[in-house]
Amino acid sequence: MDRTERFYIIDQLLQMRRSTSTQLLMSELGVSRATVKRDLAYMRDCLFAPIIWDSYIQGYRYKEPDPGFPRFSLPGLWFNSSELHALLTMEHLLEQLQPGSLTSHVEPLRKRVHKILEQGEHSVEELVRRVRIVHGKGPGIKSSIFQRVADAVLLRVQIYACHLNRGTGQSVSRYISPQRLVYYNENWYLDGWCHLREGLRTFRLSNLTSVDVTDQPAIDIEDEVLDTELKAGYGIFVGQATQQAVLRFDPTVSQWVMHEHWHSNQTAELDERGRLVLTVPFSNDPELISQILRYGSDIEVLQPQGLREKISAILTRAAKLYQV
Repeated sequence: MDRTERFYIIDQLLQMRRSTSTQLLMSELGVSRATVKRDLAYMRDCLFAPIIWDSYIQGYRYKEPDPGFPRFSLPGLWFNSSELHALLTMEHLLEQLQPGSLTSHVEPLRKRVHKILEQGEHSVEELVRRVRIVHGKGPGIKSSIFQRVADAVLLRVQIYACHLNRGTGQSVSRYISPQRLVYYNENWYLDGWCHLREGLRTFRLSNLTSVDVTDQPAIDIEDEVLDTELKAGYGIFVGQATQQAVLRFDPTVSQWVMHEHWHSNQTAELDERGRLVLTVPFSNDPELISQILRYGSDIEVLQPQGLREKISAILTRAAKLYQV
């Protein structure tokens, strides 16, 4: 519980009760006596809350306002970054949903989100106008493919899918026991047991060109196993990490790249020339290459040698396109 949330709980207790003891505040807030004292002092000094200690009732209360003056109320609530992102994202997604069978269900959801946002200090209209959540456009997915995959995930049956490897251009059909759908970085992924490879794999739904739902029961994999096998994440680090990439960034970009989160097990340090050396586990070569190429001449692959050679070959081919 952060301090702002504690302020509103304190305010609620003082508004509802004739007397609020220190012990009750400690219990409701889950903090020490010293923290309660600091919170009360801050509310008095910075938020001008008329909190007094009433020795007669042995508790804290709000001082009664002078005649003609309104009772004290805290400034409007403000959301932290993750809360505001979640609420505005829900508002954006519900607004973008096209009319259909869900229309009657969506409007109550929008009203509920609006009601939460209106608890804050600013109007919903002002928030939406001044704070924007811009979503990138991920690759398109046929609605029929998404629906079939989602059905199979929930019905616990296998699918027969044709998967396109965009790196090689090769399409391979296989049976998959779907485990769960994951939305990550503007893309939908399917975690599943691949019967062709006899192992867990993650498939980007935009790479599935056809999907048929079968009546064969899906193999169930425990969540703990899925998390362990696929804990490296999605996109660049999909699947179990098999190699370590050592990347060195130019000093001009190192200061802000060092704050990027590439992997939970990444290590980063600045060398004597102020260059960031980032070490990250990876298993998906094409995805990592795409990420590296974003930095152009501001990044150098130190290891592994195979990855370094691939980047060198790509950049050599690209340079030839611009030779006059």
